[in-house]
Amino acid sequence: MISQDMPDRLQFKPSKVELDDKVAEAKASLLKSIKRSVYVYRVDCGGCNGCEIEIFASILPVFDVERFGIKVVPSPRHADVLLYTGAVTRAMLQPARRAYDAAPDPKLVVSYGACGCTGGIFYDNYCVWGGTDKILPVDVYIPGCPPTPAQTVYGFAVALGLLEQKLHETHHVEKPGSQAPILHADIPYKLRVSLERDARLMAGYRYGRDLVDDFMEALSPEDTDVIGSIDALIARQQDPRRAEIYGALKQTLLSRVIG
Repeated sequence: MISQDMPDRLQFKPSKVELDDKVAEAKASLLKSIKRSVYVYRVDCGGCNGCEIEIFASILPVFDVERFGIKVVPSPRHADVLLYTGAVTRAMLQPARRAYDAAPDPKLVVSYGACGCTGGIFYDNYCVWGGTDKILPVDVYIPGCPPTPAQTVYGFAVALGLLEQKLHETHHVEKPGSQAPILHADIPYKLRVSLERDARLMAGYRYGRDLVDDFMEALSPEDTDVIGSIDALIARQQDPRRAEIYGALKQTLLSRVIG
């Protein structure tokens, strides 16, 4: 729609919707306190239908976004989230705006797919305005041509967490030269690596880390009886698998320290 050969003063450019301060505040309040399912209305502004196929795939039982409380509604008047697909064409400019105006405030706008985010391969077409953000305030972008159902689920998860994030947004800047504290810094590095590696091999990456943390806490008792502290940790375990893992870590410790 915007020709490079014609002066700007002779070209029509759509004005972008700006949020009122009260609407932005209401949106932040909704994101903080929403306790129900989220209703989504899809607006096709002029796409190839590839994005719609992936959206429908994410609704079907394999990915099933409804398990997260995300439901598609037939009217923007019931919507919390407006999902815009395709580049904004000349014919769909006003319908896209009417759908936005019909949805009650506060509402989230999600720009879906490469065309929705930037205009895609049609960005310089004579009848295309560009991406959704040329006419509406976009909260979440889900890129891709088309996005996969997994990307779609992740994008909606970001959208659902956006309200509380907006409300509690903080900026923290570390002082120059500051360093994050190292866990169990009093234990030799090579010994820590050996214990962590063995624990994760036996119990998985995340659970193994929890177990080895408890084990290394036992390596720093108030008295000097390290072996006694470890034996007490093993004796307290009601789960035989945990006791077995702690026993294997004890053997790793003895082999590294005593040799």
